[in-house]
Amino acid sequence: MQKEQLKILVLYPYPLEPDGQSLQGWYLVKGLRELGVDARSCNRSDDLQKLWTMQTFKPDVIIGVGYWGNTPELVLGPMNHGYVSIPWFNADGWVANYHHILDKLPLLIATSNWVKQTYMRDGLHGNNIDVCPIGFDPDIFYARDKNDVDIIQLRKMLGVREHEKMLFTAGGDVTSKGAQEMLKAIAKVNKDFTDWKYVFKVYESSSSENHGVEEERLIEDLGLDPHRIIYLRGAYSPEFMASLLNACDVYAAPSRLEGFGMIQVEAMACGKPVISINAGGPKDTIVHGHTGYLVDVESETKLDREWAYSWMGFEADHMITFDEPKTFAYRGNVNQLAQYTLKLLQDETLCETMGKNAANHALKEFHYKVVAEKMLKLIKKNLEI
Repeated sequence: MQKEQLKILVLYPYPLEPDGQSLQGWYLVKGLRELGVDARSCNRSDDLQKLWTMQTFKPDVIIGVGYWGNTPELVLGPMNHGYVSIPWFNADGWVANYHHILDKLPLLIATSNWVKQTYMRDGLHGNNIDVCPIGFDPDIFYARDKNDVDIIQLRKMLGVREHEKMLFTAGGDVTSKGAQEMLKAIAKVNKDFTDWKYVFKVYESSSSENHGVEEERLIEDLGLDPHRIIYLRGAYSPEFMASLLNACDVYAAPSRLEGFGMIQVEAMACGKPVISINAGGPKDTIVHGHTGYLVDVESETKLDREWAYSWMGFEADHMITFDEPKTFAYRGNVNQLAQYTLKLLQDETLCETMGKNAANHALKEFHYKVVAEKMLKLIKKNLEI
């Protein structure tokens, strides 16, 4: 008798959007299908489409992409209709609610070891938590020849001259990705190496606007030439982001809070050394001294209380006081950032070698099909499918 095909429904921001969680779900579905799984996508919102998809598709398991605050639509909704639901969670700094629900699940998947540790720090027992990284598409994110005419044209459009090195940082806002620490590092680098341009890619948002004011003030205070720092704003396709990554020489993102660091993996896939921080998700993705550099944590932002809101599943907005202060952000060591940045900018051979190492590492560990295989093994082992 022929073995019945496994059916998995993946809930995430769908149709596809140019953001991390949407791509996280999209790549998983793509990988599962290539492994012979009958995998389908659906928006995670509790609506008629989601209910209809569950009742007609009748999945063996549902995977929900999000964070603990999405527990109602990713876990409770499917469970209320009799389906096994496995959340694939990131973290936003803390876990405020749904402990009793998440602790009873047969499996909770975290995007990094830091995410798992954060959930356990905040009260989950962790016995049912495993780790699976996020994948990337090597047909989009791959290293292109430095003489590629399209990449040369893009560098010209960005104002990067042939002899200049390009640093690149991207995020919803770049301060959260460590841009202010990098600006301080660049001010130190500038004493010994002046042929650089720094490109920031942000989304239009109140966060990027507010942090942008801080960044402009910092640039002035540091005495940096603002014309050498280029801001790009808007939502770009993965294909264009891959071109921007190929156009840079070094990708820099010593993120203040990073549950995984998808763009850092994509940068490695494009053959670029990555400078980041030895905290959070980057500890799982970047090999220090081989695919890039991880700088030490210079300081931490700790809070002894935080607001909890009704949209987090509470009856009313209220302040939660912690027994022990919790770390909500990290700052990378500026001196080390300057040291490693200067090293890569001055040594083209080192930069190229690390870039090749990075591309090989990304392909081996984070290809979307490799990630789908890891996910499938976790599900089959924990759910005994």
